[in-house]
This record gives sequence, structure tokens and C-alpha cells, in this order.
Amino acid sequence: MTTRLRARMFAATALLVTGCSTMGGETAEAPEPSPSTPGAAEEAGGEVVLVTHESFHLPEKLVKAFESESGYDLTTRAAGDAGTLAAKLSLTADNPTGDVAFGIDNTFASRPLDEDVFDAFSPTLPEGAEDHVLEEGADRLTPIDTGSVCVNIDRTWFEEEGLEPPRTLDDLVDPAYKGLFVTPGAPTSSPGMAFLLATVAEYGEDGWHDYWADLIANDVKIVDGWEDAYYGDFTQGGGKGTRPIVLSYDSSPAFTVPEGADESTTEALLDTCFRQVEYAGVLAGADNPVGGQAVIEWLLTDEVQSALPTSMYVFPVSATATIPDDWAKHAEQPTEPLEVSPEDIAAHREEWLTEWQDITTR
Repeated sequence: MTTRLRARMFAATALLVTGCSTMGGETAEAPEPSPSTPGAAEEAGGEVVLVTHESFHLPEKLVKAFESESGYDLTTRAAGDAGTLAAKLSLTADNPTGDVAFGIDNTFASRPLDEDVFDAFSPTLPEGAEDHVLEEGADRLTPIDTGSVCVNIDRTWFEEEGLEPPRTLDDLVDPAYKGLFVTPGAPTSSPGMAFLLATVAEYGEDGWHDYWADLIANDVKIVDGWEDAYYGDFTQGGGKGTRPIVLSYDSSPAFTVPEGADESTTEALLDTCFRQVEYAGVLAGADNPVGGQAVIEWLLTDEVQSALPTSMYVFPVSATATIPDDWAKHAEQPTEPLEVSPEDIAAHREEWLTEWQDITTR
């Protein structure tokens, strides 16, 4: 998930969220670590530094419980969005700025893995997390959360206009939806990059170029970031937007449920989704690698996993974590998201970005 989505949604909860009874509030104490684990209090001590993206947020009660029960003082250092984080970790591979990193996603994992940024560490995964491990690098990066980038629509707008809403990527180039779609750009946005990858997955190496040319011809609006698209141009973004189709997330409809209503005013189109998974890893050369391992184990506990939806607006990887009722009802996940392998992303990312910029700036 993009770094600014969660921060902005957290700040805008009063405007957009009416049905999430646990938003930003309910927390549970972290479990007491076993004396035999790296997080055991008698083995712990001092500072452990977590390098992450700028929207990392967990309830303070959970953080304090971790510190009290593990013996570590947790310090977090924000390093921009997922792409910036990956780049900084790679550039500082020989002199890491922390002990553990969280927030590297599957669209950016290849570079830090190739740069040997992470040490091997394979904690016991909770039920369900195995579905999200990397084919290459599973011994160094541990899945923590997941969410899908999807095209979202303003259901209210389409009902008022009497226009059948789009359902697929193909529909977005239909003249009926000319001038209605806004998306962040691939070079400047993690969800924008995910959307480019979704089109590569759907249309292949020989077809995605033509698809983007058709999008441009259909007056798609491309902006720098997710915030610009959702809060600036989307008709359900809380401002004066004029475009009822936006690139966002599968979780977004859970935040647009009017007070007292039973349905969201928005909908994620589940046939357009590209799944993102965020990972954590112990940094090679860390001052406190044992503390870094303890942080990863803590992030996998059901207490933290259950806090992820209302704290960072992502789904837990643990099948035993608790999902808020509003998420279960309104934040439906795709069953068959579009996929591009991390290896293909690593091999072609810069090439695809260059080609994308050529197409969109003609």
C-alpha cells in the first residue's frame, strides 16, 4: 500500500469513516514472548531500530507492550514511500541505518534482495502467511500484510447519471467513460506502479502499450500520487472532484459508508486488482539483529495482525487475526488478482517505466 494512503485515511477518518467501530482505538496487549525466542526479555536490551515507510502506525499500547515484555526500546525511522524505502536500503546496504525494515513490497523487493540488504531469518509463520511468501528471498523477507490496488468507482455518481459503471480494464477505454478515470502515475506512486503491472499482467508484453495508448485517447487523467487522485479528483474523495473512477484499494469501500447506511458509496472492481504484499526483514550488518528478529516475530502476533486493518488499512497475512465487521462486509478482496512475478518486475521495471513515460507524454 502506498505510504500516504494510510496516513491520509487516518487523518480523514472523521470525514470518510462512519462504520469502523475499532478505528484507531481498540488494541490488545502483545503476547509475552517465550524465554527461548530472540525476543525474550532476559536476552533483550537496548534500542532496536525499525526502518519503515512514512505511514507506519500501530497503536501505542501495542508498542509499549512490546517494549515492556521484550526489554527493547523500539525506535522507528521513516524513509519515504515503498519505492524510496527500497532505494535507501539498497544504497545503505554496507552501512544500515537500522536493525530491521518493514514496508518493502513485492513490486520493489528484488532490488534490496539483489543488493544483499537482508540477513536470513525464517520465523514460524502464522496460518495463512505461507500464501504470501516470495519465491525468491523467502528466507530473508517475511510477509506481514497484504492489500490489492484496484480501480474504484463512485456508485452514487453512476446511479444518478443513469450510466452502467465499468467492471473491467477493457471497459476503461470505452468512449462511454471518456474523461472519467484518474490514476496516479507509475514513476511517482506505488499504486500507480501496481496499476501499470496490472495492465502488463492482463495484456502481456505485446499488448499493454496499446492499452495505455487507448487510455490516453480516452482522456485518463494522470497525477503524481494517490492522494492527488483520490482526494483531489475522485467524486467521493471529500472535495470537489469530478471523476467518478479512481485507482485505489480493495479496502477503500470500507471507508465510504455513510452514517446509518448499510452500503458503501464506492466499490472496488475486483477484476482489475493487483495484489501487493508488504514484508519485513532483518538488515545485514545490523547493530541489533536479535532485536530485529524480535520485531518481526511481534509483527506476526495476532494482536498486531488484528490491529493492521484499523491502523494501516491493510489485511493481515494471518488467517487467525480478527477482521473488523465493516471490513468483512465492505472491503472484499479479489480471489484472482492480476500478478507479475518479482523476477519479471526486477528484469523489466525500468524498461516498462521508460516505455510508459513515452506513451503517456506523447
